[in-house]
Amino acid sequence: MKVDGSSDLVGERGPVIEGLPEYYGYSPPAKVATGEEREREGDEELFVPPLNFAMVDNGIFRSGFPDFANFTFLRSLSLRSILYLCPEPYPEANSDFLKDNGVQLFQFGMEMCKEPFVNIPEETIREALKVLLDVRNHPILIHCKRGKHRTGCLVGCLRKLQRWCLSSIFDEYQRFAAAKARVSDQRFMELFDISSLKNLPLSA
Repeated sequence: MKVDGSSDLVGERGPVIEGLPEYYGYSPPAKVATGEEREREGDEELFVPPLNFAMVDNGIFRSGFPDFANFTFLRSLSLRSILYLCPEPYPEANSDFLKDNGVQLFQFGMEMCKEPFVNIPEETIREALKVLLDVRNHPILIHCKRGKHRTGCLVGCLRKLQRWCLSSIFDEYQRFAAAKARVSDQRFMELFDISSLKNLPLSA
């Protein structure tokens, strides 16, 4: 696999990735390009991943907020659902894309929280996890605005259910949040109680 511009398969504008389909386990698109390459080259269609796009698990993806340039790439994932973590209404263009492609939207709006005033709604995370773990909703894409904090917290709580150690959970979170990593987010993941979710089926 070759990754230009990012050693961790993620980046602010999306990486140029060769060999992505084999790694992620879905049918290969013709080409994956950076956000700057948004035009067709002859008859070849470019596939532009959203900001901070990555695979979480079988049938589960994560990213920042997708826009029109990402729709062809998202179509290649054959998504069944999108799990949206912002409180704002979904944009009309994105809603039309979901309708045209038979994708269901699940919205669990969480306000952007900045330290030291942090209020991550645990019950909202819990309900979002139930949707995320239901294989009837897969393939599913989780996203917030930039794919860092709200998405990172949800994925971190999923990792607790998957019995990841805390150091690995924090490492994954920090890989996406980078310089914007928040101690409060990591504290939330550490203290999140998974006991009521243990009977939910996990991905293989």
